[in-house]
Amino acid sequence: MSEIVVFGAGGRAGRRVIAEAVGRGHRVTAVVREPARHSGLAGDRVTLVRGDVTRADDVAEAAAGHDVAIGSVYRADVPSAEFYVAAAHALLEGLERAGVGRLLTVGVGTTLETAPGVPVHDTPGFPAEFRAFSLGHAAGLEVFRAAETPVDWLVVTPPPTLLDDEAPRTGGYRVGGNQVLPGDEGVLLSYADLAVALVDEIENPRHHRTQIAVAP
Repeated sequence: MSEIVVFGAGGRAGRRVIAEAVGRGHRVTAVVREPARHSGLAGDRVTLVRGDVTRADDVAEAAAGHDVAIGSVYRADVPSAEFYVAAAHALLEGLERAGVGRLLTVGVGTTLETAPGVPVHDTPGFPAEFRAFSLGHAAGLEVFRAAETPVDWLVVTPPPTLLDDEAPRTGGYRVGGNQVLPGDEGVLLSYADLAVALVDEIENPRHHRTQIAVAP
């Protein structure tokens, strides 16, 4: 059994991660900015706390005593580059101070490469309205890559499509490197199976200090 702290616990991925982790017997601390809005998260094996993922003090306080952290965070009211860079710095600093050695974060598929050195957001015809969000994620990833840190980080990245919030858990998925995985076009990865991939990586760490792709 692991003690897992989940930042961004109120989102669709965060909620699925909590359900998957609790179902496997782990204990979870669910971190959100506004606990009153997410009171339903609290329950057997789940503790709900307030915290801001962009503040290292909050990260350190929430993460103390845990084995691993998961970050599945999003802010619509803050520019993406500002938010994801601040979150990456705060997570690394706060987790180091708390003595938590492992961090898994959820990436965005448009940062995966379609060819060496060519991320999806740099391909012809990529929608301009989504580019800033993807670049923000990419900037956060660069913080991880450049950091001299004892925290063993991993960015787990679904395909560059919408995830399916309704599809049932299958427990199956494919894993690749930092390029878009071929095949299964039109088949969406479910949030439930993304959660499986994250908790599998907690129970059996196979990837370290890199970005990986997961797909159905």
